[in-house]
Amino acid sequence: MANGAGWFDRFVNSLPERGWFKSLSNIVVVPFWAAVDPRPKLPGGPRPSVQPSESLQRMMNLIMPLKNKSPVGRAMAAMVISQNIDEIFTGLDNVGTIHFARFIIIDDNLCMLSVYDGDFSNYIRDFIVAIGNVFDGILSQVEGGDDVIPTRDNVDKFIDWVHDRDLFQLPDFATDIFALQDAAMGRPANSAAHKLDELPRAMILQLKANPNFSLGGGYRGYAGLSVAQIRQKFGLGW
Repeated sequence: MANGAGWFDRFVNSLPERGWFKSLSNIVVVPFWAAVDPRPKLPGGPRPSVQPSESLQRMMNLIMPLKNKSPVGRAMAAMVISQNIDEIFTGLDNVGTIHFARFIIIDDNLCMLSVYDGDFSNYIRDFIVAIGNVFDGILSQVEGGDDVIPTRDNVDKFIDWVHDRDLFQLPDFATDIFALQDAAMGRPANSAAHKLDELPRAMILQLKANPNFSLGGGYRGYAGLSVAQIRQKFGLGW
């Protein structure tokens, strides 16, 4: 607020920093908002785009809770990956659209973080062809994984399975959350004007529905020559 704001505006703006209000908001305010004006959980992964440049370097943040939430369970998951690492890397090379990929374990979750080009569904289909049999072993260690094994026989179901566990990506421009919420609730995007001062409430409610999320689509860029230029120089084509 500007320095000329009234005392009430200054008081309201100071509430998030007050300890008593932090407790009150968690126990009363946010649950009340969610009860009277709920926001649907928004899907994970990058959103469809007609801009070709936005189909380059897309992120997948796949979060898979482990069945065995103990050091033994984490070790078993790590063993499945380490025993098949050569096949995994060769398969990812064969997919041809992946820039980076890695597996990490955070708390009781096995996570696969990757950056790829193009359409999400096609990426997962190519992924299954390349290392589906290895990934079946990984899925045997995580909750819900048995439902899509073998992945080669459950391609569409596996695509949905991954999409459900891919982190929701907050829009890079915060006000775009209004259009996403409108679409999820079956309304034309921005059919009714949204006030800017409604943004904090809209964001809080969405992050209650999506407690785990990615902060935007991330930075995308190439240092020096692009991959396409490098491949062209080697005569490999794109």
